Amino acid sequence: MRVWIGCGGYSNDDWAAPGLIYDGVKKDAYLDAYARHFDAVELNSPFYGIPGLKAFEGMARKSGGRTRFAVKVNKVFTHDRAPTDTDFDRMLQSPAPLVEAGLMGPYLAQFPYSFHRTAENRKYLLNLAERFAGHELAVELRHASWDKPEVRAAMGEYGLIWVSPDYPPVGGMPEPQLHATTDVGYLRLHGRNSGNWWNGESAAERHDYLYNRAEMDEWAEKIAVVTEDLSELWVFFENTTKGHALKNIPMLRDALNARGIEVKTPDPAEDGALF
Repeated sequence: MRVWIGCGGYSNDDWAAPGLIYDGVKKDAYLDAYARHFDAVELNSPFYGIPGLKAFEGMARKSGGRTRFAVKVNKVFTHDRAPTDTDFDRMLQSPAPLVEAGLMGPYLAQFPYSFHRTAENRKYLLNLAERFAGHELAVELRHASWDKPEVRAAMGEYGLIWVSPDYPPVGGMPEPQLHATTDVGYLRLHGRNSGNWWNGESAAERHDYLYNRAEMDEWAEKIAVVTEDLSELWVFFENTTKGHALKNIPMLRDALNARGIEVKTPDPAEDGALF
């Protein structure tokens, strides 16, 4: 099993704080600095506006071929749920430079909590799976009504990757378990900030959480259970606020290596100290 570990996004200005990876780094060099530490990144920007070919070409170049990209699909597919043929064409064609460079990971469709398991929504998800056929598509379903074995079985039939989440224990959302619907696993660690999950005014507030070593050991144990079932596992830390993810990723790497799960770590070179 090849384990890819990274963060939800890389353009975080608070990582320019003293001692963090962007300390003294110009903004247009953030991705180069990021790629010296992490072999995967989850791109958030396409959710708000689908980048063009040149933007993806720039990402491939600036990453130096060291980082793989999971690409979040635009909100028209998950929140508005009214994509046009043009939307599909752009979403599937624009990342071509990443594909050609061998840097493309799965697409990510992050549905909101309001997307319940209804007949209409099940039909919509089926249609989305058919339109993304031939591409790896990971699906995050935040409402607990989807957290059922029969849902995962159906997703497996259509080649959809179930996104395993770690949410705060606030109820109403899928349990923090690692499930596989294909031979590719996808884990998103959102942190456990219960106080701000529903009431936070921004994603940064909701993800303001630093995991401790015991919590990282807990996930390493769950990952160890599925090593024989997966060819790849993508792990993304969404708790990027204040650089929390930067501290947690080494913890998880250590916990996995201690259990005999090899995790490759990019060489940051002399000028790329993490802390």
